Amino acid sequence: MKRLSGLDASFLYLESSAQLMHVCGILVLDPSTVPGEYAFPEMKSVLEARVATIPDFRRKLKEVPLEIDHPVWIDDADFDIDRHVHRLAVPAPGGPDELREVCGHLAGIPLDRSRPLWEMWVIEGLASGKIAVFTKMHHASVDGVSGSNLVSFLCSLEPNAPLLDLAEKGESAGTAPGDWELFGRGMLNNLAKPMKAFRLVGPTASLVTKTIGRARSGTAMAAPLTAPRTSFNSNIGGRRTIGYADISLDKIKEIRHAVEGATVNDVVLAISGGALRRYLEQRGELPESSLLASVPVSVHQTSTRSEGTNKVSTLFAKLGTDIADPVERLRQLAADNANAKEHHKAIPADTLQDWAEFAAPRTFGLAVRAVAKLRLADKGPVIHNLVISNVPGPPVPLYFVGARIDGFYPLGPIFHGAGLNVTVMSTNGRMHVGLIGCRDAMADIQDLADDFPAELDALYAAVLG
Repeated sequence: MKRLSGLDASFLYLESSAQLMHVCGILVLDPSTVPGEYAFPEMKSVLEARVATIPDFRRKLKEVPLEIDHPVWIDDADFDIDRHVHRLAVPAPGGPDELREVCGHLAGIPLDRSRPLWEMWVIEGLASGKIAVFTKMHHASVDGVSGSNLVSFLCSLEPNAPLLDLAEKGESAGTAPGDWELFGRGMLNNLAKPMKAFRLVGPTASLVTKTIGRARSGTAMAAPLTAPRTSFNSNIGGRRTIGYADISLDKIKEIRHAVEGATVNDVVLAISGGALRRYLEQRGELPESSLLASVPVSVHQTSTRSEGTNKVSTLFAKLGTDIADPVERLRQLAADNANAKEHHKAIPADTLQDWAEFAAPRTFGLAVRAVAKLRLADKGPVIHNLVISNVPGPPVPLYFVGARIDGFYPLGPIFHGAGLNVTVMSTNGRMHVGLIGCRDAMADIQDLADDFPAELDALYAAVLG
């Protein structure tokens, strides 16, 4: 048995039929590299053997009686690979539009909480002769880094080489404890909460004071609740739409070296801001002030907590959508982000995890339902416009059960009030951009995806001629 951390559990409490809290990915594979030839039964057989050695793929939730504490992970004694690995074909003509349509439909289906919280759909029938694998994992069980690691455990560096080393494959969650044991543990945890909260008040108050000082001196990160409203900043429905694109990592690095003080992440954010500016301007929706992004930051390397899977913090960044010149936008972003990073470093890595321990399932559930029913996201101030995440990937080619990965497009969750998520992952010299949005607000999301390569070309030409 392993108790979920408060941050892990909060993704369960935030979930509703419209606000789905799983993370997805589209792997586009070249089956010609598979030793022998590709066949679904053989692929599923290899996956089954591999998953049997990775405990994180075989754990499921068990609720605590009366929901007085966060749920726990236990081993699924009835684990069946057929409930998790599925096969389907895209409709004719099997192009990118059909693939995105199928993946968008799958992304809008919640995971079954009575089973381990993941699925894979092997998608055949593509006109290109390639196959795709659509992955889905609940955010309660993975964050960007750990999710990428889990997928990498199913990969190899050569088509017929052994799969990657499992040094960090995790430990068994163990068997299910009795309800009385869980209830007793939950009561003890609740009795300790007042003292834990008291210990957090002082440091948190000090952080607030320092943040106010930074804001006055102009060295604080951008503030939430200051974002302009766009068409994708409203209540979301349960349907999803997906877009994706590839951009050159080498070009991004050249730009980074040419603009003093810029980082790869700054360039990615500048491209995102430029793409969003194009998209909104073409629709007559461009706000006068800059869009505001929430940018997840991994704290796996600095966290002192051993428990929990999600080890993230967040910073807020203005995207410069109010700046027409791409170079000026990048320079402004680099300067602002330098302040934001210093501000973020001053916040202890475990702050979000510590406060998330006080998340209550019923309170969160009521809050999510109230936001949806009262349509508060349509009326109140916009906390942030979207989430933009940069997940590092391997700099070398990878093979998924022998098939070369030609594209890996990550897709994060969306929220009421922020119905767009942009996640990028770099692999083998390319940056793969995955976009997911609420279908009711962004049915044309691929138009935004297509703006990313165009914006990179414009920035590259402006910086390097």
